[in-house]
Amino acid sequence: MPADAPHVLDHPAFAALTGPHSHFAERRGRVLRYPVDVSPWLALPDEPDARDWADLAALAGPGTEVPLLGYRGEVPEDWEITFQVDGVQFVDDGLAAAPDAEAVRLGPADVPEMLDLVARTQPGPFLPRTIELGTYLGIRRDGALIAMAGERLHPPGWTEISAVCTDPAFRGEGLATRLILAVAHGIRERGETPFLHTGAQNTDAIRLYESLGFRLRRRTAFLAARVPERSADDRAAVPVV
Repeated sequence: MPADAPHVLDHPAFAALTGPHSHFAERRGRVLRYPVDVSPWLALPDEPDARDWADLAALAGPGTEVPLLGYRGEVPEDWEITFQVDGVQFVDDGLAAAPDAEAVRLGPADVPEMLDLVARTQPGPFLPRTIELGTYLGIRRDGALIAMAGERLHPPGWTEISAVCTDPAFRGEGLATRLILAVAHGIRERGETPFLHTGAQNTDAIRLYESLGFRLRRRTAFLAARVPERSADDRAAVPVV
């Protein structure tokens, strides 16, 4: 493959929503997204035009905050940018993936506990139906869920590890490491390759991922913008800085 050829992970949400996760896809024109209770990821064309932004506005609804994860283009001038941080994408480059005897598979009945753990630890978006995207593993102590990790985006041949979190009272025991390696083991067993995203400023997580055998593949962006209360198709676009 030429060095400048597109890679499936350049647009992982598009690749997932037109591939293994196509059954989740909500589409209007050239815009695709997951249901809002499944994942905030959506897919815009590389160079969206006024029609694409109008389609996204119609999908989301007036005044709604829309995550534009991975998008580095321009937004229309009447869309308010509400959140913007740099991100990084890591890929498996020699993980010592292995199952974990203490890890249990989590299911729909566990979602209330999972949502509570996410609310207390803030690993990133985990919504009421996110568990439908793939396998989620957890560790319990005295019946309580204290750590978890699972699968999110699923481009062909790849699976993203996400929602890695540990109850603060149990940090320092290596639970996140064990769960990452256990989830990665399941991904590898399917003949796929693990990858993940995190914030570029999350140095603790980056050190952990690099120590486990992840390699930085690319820098990206985590962006959100608010749909105008009244959308116009003919507004100019302004750069995201």
